[in-house]
Amino acid sequence: MKNCLEEMRKERGLNQEELAGILGVSRQTIISLEKGRYNPSIVLAFKLANYFGKNIEDIFIYEEDE
Repeated sequence: MKNCLEEMRKERGLNQEELAGILGVSRQTIISLEKGRYNPSIVLAFKLANYFGKNIEDIFIYEEDE
């Protein structure tokens, strides 16, 4: 699954540690999400969407052939 989390985080002027603190997760979680190595729980996906004022589908792009 692809995502645009890194771009959105940078647009807000946040580093990975700051975003992790806001969401209550580790910096490693943010790194893994941005690199596409980790798919978030539904709760974390909703937290991200709420924080950025987006729909989950605006952040995470599911590709059928994965």
